[in-house]
Amino acid sequence: MRKQILTPFLLLFTTAIIAQISEIEKAMFQLPDVIFEKIETPKKYKAAYLLRIKQPIDHKNPSKGHFYQKAYLSHWDMNAPTVMITQGYHRNSSRPYELSEMLHANQIDIEHRFYGESVPDSLEYKYLNLEQATADLHHINTLFKNIYKNKWVSTGISKGGQTTIYYRYFYPEDVDVSVPYVAPMNLELEEKRIYAFLDTIGTDECRANILRIQKTILENREESFMKMKWFSKGAKLDYTYLTFEQAMEYAVLEYPFSFWQWGGVCDEIPSADASLDEVLDHFLKVSGISFFADADMKKYSAHYYQAGTEMGYYSYNTKGYEGLLKSLPLSPNPSAVFMPNKMDYTFNNTLPKKAYDWVTTKGDYFIYINGADDTWSATAVPVNKKRKALWFNMPTADHGEARIKNMTVSDRKQLIKQLKSWLEVDVEDIYDL
Repeated sequence: MRKQILTPFLLLFTTAIIAQISEIEKAMFQLPDVIFEKIETPKKYKAAYLLRIKQPIDHKNPSKGHFYQKAYLSHWDMNAPTVMITQGYHRNSSRPYELSEMLHANQIDIEHRFYGESVPDSLEYKYLNLEQATADLHHINTLFKNIYKNKWVSTGISKGGQTTIYYRYFYPEDVDVSVPYVAPMNLELEEKRIYAFLDTIGTDECRANILRIQKTILENREESFMKMKWFSKGAKLDYTYLTFEQAMEYAVLEYPFSFWQWGGVCDEIPSADASLDEVLDHFLKVSGISFFADADMKKYSAHYYQAGTEMGYYSYNTKGYEGLLKSLPLSPNPSAVFMPNKMDYTFNNTLPKKAYDWVTTKGDYFIYINGADDTWSATAVPVNKKRKALWFNMPTADHGEARIKNMTVSDRKQLIKQLKSWLEVDVEDIYDL
């Protein structure tokens, strides 16, 4: 093998990188409550680490015990800005977010408490609330500000975007700018703004075709349910939290929500003379039934607890389904919240209303990115031109498309200009090809 010879410039550059990595590891060794393990480094970054951060189960009473919260650190430079990713769920890996790349920023990607591996030995759901979850984020922010002293940005997607907003509500001084993507701010357990959205989005013809698909499945109940039972058997789906019949009815009611949330195409809805197999194939692509099977019930149990107790959610409007639902009630509207172990719960909207009032009347240095066709845009933070904030409600974008990379050139330039002004750092347009 030919021996590689480093030029003086490359030798100096390589030595500088090694020194920088050593510096960040030396700095983390000085932090209390942080255990780190080096992992594969993402492209363009200098080092990456899996973090385990010691957190109190109850920040108000640390004697209750602790757990270790998982996070991923992608290190760019000690003097660079830092982006906190406020996840709403579990994390199995980390990737650079577009804001982190645009800002040439360090990135800390944080798994939510009581999700994934960030769970105490004894799981008491009463400690799974927004006050405790944002206190976790504040602890991480406080620790790593000992290392990264430049500007800080928090951002998250969907439930992670909700977390970004609530984090700023509880700790308004922790970060300089917050960028929630497709983040709902629900005020009720049954958000009726969702109903209004589904009754008006798209064309009359498209909404009528969506309803026709639902009714076709329910009116051909025996055959369609039999076919879906065989599908479930092949997919190894189990139904003990809900019965199969309940799961099917929920999945049919979920279809319009999913259609708009995930970019359903009106022209791809099967025609009125399509076979039942064609209808069911389409249904599986858009909504499906696995979301209501046991595996997903368990996977999202912590999410349902938060939605059912303080974050709010949605229900299914059953108007027009008279005679078609056999397993679910027409009144009250069946809720989309499925509490862990079917525990009793009480929804309290005191915090959502306080946070909503704060963010709409005092929430400055926010950039909101939403998709106009996304169902969750129905409960997004409304535009208030009196605030030092930007809103991008991207036309035709769904829950997965509402990203900076899909903005128009003029919108992207506006966003970059505002970030430069607020953060006083360089911002690269990584999509300017």
